[in-house]
Amino acid sequence: MKKIRDFGVNIGNIEIGERNQISDVDGVMVGHTTIDNADIQTGVTAILPHTGNIFKKKLRAASHVINGFGKSAGLIQIDELGQIESPIFLTNTLSVGAVLDAGVSYMLDENPEICDSTPSVNVVVGECNDMILNNIRVQSITKEHVYTAINNSSVNFEQGAYGAGRGMKCYGLKGGIGSSSRVIEIDSEFYTLGTLVLANFGRMKELTIDGRKIGLEIYKKLKQTNDNGNEREKGSIVVIMATDAPLSHNQIRRVASRASVGIVRTGSFLENGSGDICIGFSTYHKIPHDKRNIKPYRHEEIHDDDIDLFFRAMGESTEESILNALCSSQSLKGYKATLYSLSEFL
Repeated sequence: MKKIRDFGVNIGNIEIGERNQISDVDGVMVGHTTIDNADIQTGVTAILPHTGNIFKKKLRAASHVINGFGKSAGLIQIDELGQIESPIFLTNTLSVGAVLDAGVSYMLDENPEICDSTPSVNVVVGECNDMILNNIRVQSITKEHVYTAINNSSVNFEQGAYGAGRGMKCYGLKGGIGSSSRVIEIDSEFYTLGTLVLANFGRMKELTIDGRKIGLEIYKKLKQTNDNGNEREKGSIVVIMATDAPLSHNQIRRVASRASVGIVRTGSFLENGSGDICIGFSTYHKIPHDKRNIKPYRHEEIHDDDIDLFFRAMGESTEESILNALCSSQSLKGYKATLYSLSEFL
């Protein structure tokens, strides 16, 4: 599984993390369930924000909608309360309901008090439409697929055509799951910011790698086989951001919004038919669900004069995550088309 750096392309100037993926943020794990069965090419990806009980120890969080052509679940409460209390699940568009149901079941299994002695739970699901490679109308995702993705979670996870990324198309090529990370130094303290993308957007002619208009080159080589070069951008991208830095809810939202920088640098114009959604969280503060015997806790956050470093890291990490999704995904023949890996053209 090659990444963009294996082809001599180093995005940005900020130092990358140990694994160069979102799990460089301590406690974050990712798991997949992948379905590879003829016309069914889809799956589920689960992002676990920390290794404990996320409902009992919530994290500060925020979302940012660049373009709202999407069917995500759970964003309203994140933005109202500034907290996340469940794993984040990614899947295909028509399976949001099934994954939400399974995610609720998982949270009920883990927390018997939900809707008994305490209010309900907010489960977060993001989606992209994989109808080109996957017969999405079959609605093949089940509860077992969601539980398996959770149980498969690890700091070491596959990128490319795995989990929710199995059936994704990006810039007319094989898209999918990609990840990257950056290490930021502020006043001799080091913080990590990591991103994970579900990349399913863009037009082939516009793909740009570190300033190189490679999409037009690929388009000419393929002789319009997979993309007429003029079709409207109809896909989507979900960007997950994690950091161990002490950021406030509003700072998380502002940093997450800079995913747009990375998306645009790869060639997208964030068109009407592209659903572009960012969800971010910080592991620095763990907020107890039960307030009994808990005194008011101090809230720390970085100074806004230092936030530009996080903006830059978010842009760089998102850009590299997208390119890693394209490089890591193998060429795949699916339901309606064959899509090629970017790695075949580098």
